[in-house]
Amino acid sequence: MNEPIITVSGLRGIVGETLTPEVAARYAMAFAAEAADGEILVARDSRPSGEMLASAVHAGMQAVGRTTIDAGIAATPTVGILVRRFNAAGAVQITASHNPPQYNGMKLFSAEGRVISAGPGQKILERYRATAAGKVRPALGGCRRCDDAISDHWQAVAQTVDVERIRRRRFRVLLDSNHGAGGILGRRLLEELGCRTTIIGEEPNGRFAHPAEPTAENLAGVLKSVVEHGADIGFCQDPDADRLAVIDRAGRYLGEEYTLAICVEHVLRQSAAPGGQPQANAPGGEKSGTTRCVVTNCASSRMSQDVAERYGAAFHRAAVGEANVADAMLERGAIFGGEGNGGPIDPRVGYVRDSFAGMALLLDAMAFRDAPIDALAAELPRYEIVKTKALLPPDKLPAALDALERRFSDAAADRLDGLRLDWPDRWLLVRGSNTEPIVRAIAEAPNEGEAVALCRAAAEVLHSIS
Repeated sequence: MNEPIITVSGLRGIVGETLTPEVAARYAMAFAAEAADGEILVARDSRPSGEMLASAVHAGMQAVGRTTIDAGIAATPTVGILVRRFNAAGAVQITASHNPPQYNGMKLFSAEGRVISAGPGQKILERYRATAAGKVRPALGGCRRCDDAISDHWQAVAQTVDVERIRRRRFRVLLDSNHGAGGILGRRLLEELGCRTTIIGEEPNGRFAHPAEPTAENLAGVLKSVVEHGADIGFCQDPDADRLAVIDRAGRYLGEEYTLAICVEHVLRQSAAPGGQPQANAPGGEKSGTTRCVVTNCASSRMSQDVAERYGAAFHRAAVGEANVADAMLERGAIFGGEGNGGPIDPRVGYVRDSFAGMALLLDAMAFRDAPIDALAAELPRYEIVKTKALLPPDKLPAALDALERRFSDAAADRLDGLRLDWPDRWLLVRGSNTEPIVRAIAEAPNEGEAVALCRAAAEVLHSIS
């Protein structure tokens, strides 16, 4: 492949191969051509290639007459806050999220401070593919620096929790930022909340101490560190700090699905409890207020749906993708949402997956309930998720989904994103990859064996089609 992987919300590629300064500049020019008038913010995670690519993005923007704002190294959710602070026309965040170090990418933000949705993103993609390079304007744009990138984000998060209640508990917290962008605000937030804090991988130099995705396998050393430091809780971020995995005091990996579900439970409990904190208006003036509605993507654990139903809140699913969840939250005025990959979205802070909002809410839940995080997790409905994939040419996917729906005719079928099949206590999602000739099958059931059985049955049907 000579091109990076490009979607409607950004691109990702191997630096020096599919992602070069020329590609970054061209893509930035296409974004600038479609964005409204105004300055455009540029930030990056800690990957060593980020500075080079940021220079190319600034150059591309300025070549077509745009003034840029250089925010330096910043977490992805912080970028959303900064777009609103500067009333910018949008932003480019240079990040490859949880991909290995040789990758980098560009994530695009709208003027509302959230990842751009499909419509505008498609126009940018078409413009990028249609033109070799943008025409340089005689009047070049300039650049100015953002000197304080984190204070506004901390203040926004602080408004969502009882800061003094958390401070009184003096929690011991271990944060693993893995030399990504998260340690910059991570230390400030935890110290402001009165936590006795240990941070590993704090320096944002992009030299990851372990593979970037915060999975149980990749965090084996961190699990031990939580116990060694006597921490009440361990937090683990991905490199751009929009995802959060949780470790309990015994060094047990609770994972990313529990991040979202415990946050949902706490927000709904607070909004329902006498004297609970009122929910503030959604940021950015996009909605006048929020309703007791929760939105997650269709690949997230059923735990959040069960919690919403327990509190009498409406529950809705969106297609996979942060922008899709944010669109659905705005449409329904949701009180909370997110993705089960450790990406809570709190509209009081912004419509971006946010590990910092997640950390504050989990600490507030522990303080409010006077309970350790493992006890809060144990109260949730118990499910097991299994994820598999199979080779399948894209042109065979429609027939495969039809065959699966016939095979599982006793399930409620939904074609929102691929095919999701629901039973009262389990579900199966089969969807095509945007980047490879494969399909992914995700099943959740009360135990692992039942989830594996669903994936195996799906694999048999897919094999018969391929």
